[in-house]
Amino acid sequence: MSTTSKPRVLIVGGGLGGLMLGGLLERSGVPYAIFERVAKAKPVGAGMLIGPGILPTFQQLGIYDDFLAIGKKIYCTQNYKESLEKYRPTDTKPIEDFTGYLHYVVARSALYDLLLKLVPADKIHFGKRVLNITEKDDIVSVLTSDNGVYEGEIVVGADGAYSAVRQRLYEKLKSEGALPSEDNEELPFSCTCLVGQTRPLDPKEFPIVDVPDSQFFTVYGHNKPFTASKEAAQQRFRNNENSSWGDIPGPSMRDETRDFVLELNDGKKRTMGDLYDLTPKENTSKVMFEEKVFKTWYHRRFVLIGDACHKLHPSGGQAMHDAMALSNLIYAMPTRTSQDITRIFEEYKSERYPAAIACYKSSKMLGKIIDSGFAGAFSLFLMTKMPQWMWRLVLANTVKFRPQIGFLERVAIKGTVKPVPSPSENKARAVFKNQQQRAHQITVAV
Repeated sequence: MSTTSKPRVLIVGGGLGGLMLGGLLERSGVPYAIFERVAKAKPVGAGMLIGPGILPTFQQLGIYDDFLAIGKKIYCTQNYKESLEKYRPTDTKPIEDFTGYLHYVVARSALYDLLLKLVPADKIHFGKRVLNITEKDDIVSVLTSDNGVYEGEIVVGADGAYSAVRQRLYEKLKSEGALPSEDNEELPFSCTCLVGQTRPLDPKEFPIVDVPDSQFFTVYGHNKPFTASKEAAQQRFRNNENSSWGDIPGPSMRDETRDFVLELNDGKKRTMGDLYDLTPKENTSKVMFEEKVFKTWYHRRFVLIGDACHKLHPSGGQAMHDAMALSNLIYAMPTRTSQDITRIFEEYKSERYPAAIACYKSSKMLGKIIDSGFAGAFSLFLMTKMPQWMWRLVLANTVKFRPQIGFLERVAIKGTVKPVPSPSENKARAVFKNQQQRAHQITVAV
């Protein structure tokens, strides 16, 4: 086998992380294919917060302006008591000074469509459920539900919290007695969340949809069942469904929460039921939120990204950051031998694991704020009464991770808070510069 060409990468899962990885490999010239079990993506999922950690890469990819067209700027979150008395808003304006970028709220489905444009149609295979993955010598083979067999040198599990790739990988490690005990435990249940998107609303009836900036309101209820019943906690997705964003309608949860008060800043008394009545059932999903950062992210020619290795509450693109680091390292590989593949996987986890842990801890802190006990009340008090100088320090700490793609032209770093170095970006950047210099020398010689 040639050791100078790039490995063929088989990506299992065509969600945001899988699409981002595919789009980056497309730009780097690395051969790949994406396998997505659903025949067509549905417009489910809540809005996503995207900001300085991802936007420089969108500029590098040439999709920044397209993203601005589908996102809405967000400067603060307005918090309310159940009586609709206001808490002090959570101000995020300083982030623009820190980074030169704002935060934007974007519909998950709109972001999905944008990333899908980065991948040629012939390289993403919809309706291809992965049944089995085998490895022999230097080749991994993926068997799909239509009896298709696809071969490559690397398999990436980008298939969600109940990843089929992780399941196959862990089964193998467990049989060898090499799987850490904590990785053999079930995902710890956190809460149940109902997410969805209304049909397009009439601005005359809902003036809020015509406001140029995103209006993000949070109402903290008093002794309200923010999670559904115990039955909901037991209604887990099965491993073979490969997805945390399921098509479970959750009518009982809608019934339980119809009377929850809602603030749309138009002076009208509204409840969540008003929005439920405007939301098609197929645009609604009940999501089980479990949180865990797995210890094992790779083995031999298998590697995991996104929810497959760190299941976190949606938090602004952790899976896309994984894809960025992994694509940088695959690009910089000197050979496609097993030794080099293992080495880049080690470097990938070394860079991304601390960031996943930091995100996990941050999510736990947020969980305390919405808790109904004393801890929740105390955490909410701190958040709404924190001195501004302290709040600025907290915000500055959240924007330290702003990596870029080393094999694309670099975007100028802006803002007063400098990003922490990205080892994968620096490694790819060195290879990229070397190739540019060699190309220039050849041109001059000719």
